Amino acid sequence: MAGGIGSRFWPISLAEKPKQFLDIIGCGRTLIQQTYDRFINICPAENIFIVTGEEYKEIVLDQLPSIKEDNILTEPMRRNTAPCIAYSNYKIKKINPNANIVVTPADHLIINEDLFIQNIIDGISFAQSRNILLTLGIKPDRPATGYGYIQIDNKEISGDFIKAKSFTEKPNIELAKFFIESGEFYWNSGIFIWTLNSIDKAFNEFLPEIHNLFEEHYESFNTPQESSALRKIYTDAKSISIDYGVMEKADNVYVLCTNFGWSDLGTWNSLYTIGGKDEYDNVKLGNDISTYDSSGNYIRTTEDKILAIKDMEDYIIVNTDKVLLICKRENEQDIKDIVNQLNK
Repeated sequence: MAGGIGSRFWPISLAEKPKQFLDIIGCGRTLIQQTYDRFINICPAENIFIVTGEEYKEIVLDQLPSIKEDNILTEPMRRNTAPCIAYSNYKIKKINPNANIVVTPADHLIINEDLFIQNIIDGISFAQSRNILLTLGIKPDRPATGYGYIQIDNKEISGDFIKAKSFTEKPNIELAKFFIESGEFYWNSGIFIWTLNSIDKAFNEFLPEIHNLFEEHYESFNTPQESSALRKIYTDAKSISIDYGVMEKADNVYVLCTNFGWSDLGTWNSLYTIGGKDEYDNVKLGNDISTYDSSGNYIRTTEDKILAIKDMEDYIIVNTDKVLLICKRENEQDIKDIVNQLNK
């Protein structure tokens, strides 16, 4: 899934080229390229499908030249993750109705890739023999309020796979601390594994409106009529996440509890958390950045100019050729509102 606009990473991530198409951690590969690199070790390129916005098709072709154009699925409008996944299901169903499917965002960070690949392989093996929906749960190391949480049911365990008990979206800090102390909660990674048959049944039961829209136009998929059919579907489809629409309602959800060094890279603070810090806990990305009596800052520049920072504590400072952002790290949630106001 590569259709987001990444507004929380403004001004680096812009609507015309959002964060999934950027080398946002400075490793030489964009986030979508890193995701592709992981999955090419699991399945051949012809089995990798990218779902993105129509406006990003050329970027995907440029960054992933090994992907066939037919494997780039372009959405006519944003409708959250449930329609995105349904679209993929119906494209794949035309090719292989017995497919095993892994769904992953294109813009996540994964440190221990070997463990991740093994988890995916184990998860596919578990899911293909059962009518279940599987998600990867990440062992939390702090009471983060920006992640969703999954509560596990320790009474229903099958090896490394535990049945999900409840889902909670982005709790406040007090509730997040309780979750950590209980030991029953894992971060929701947003990475899912299931068979095509299992997820099709779930859509039919919990999101029948979306299921019926795609079913009505099924014969149009992989034909010249697909584009016009898709526009009709997306015009009528409600915007809803797969978590809220299916996962929170289904009683056959299991969690593979793991810890492969994961971050959804949703905010500047997430980059600060994983970034290399100097002796004053500043993260500095760019040439000629000098700090004086400053600590706990995330400082990034894309320009060849000297940045001199003094008496700044716990700030986000991002400099591009057109924009300078200065914001307290604790107020980073306001960046999205700033972008909306500037767009107006």
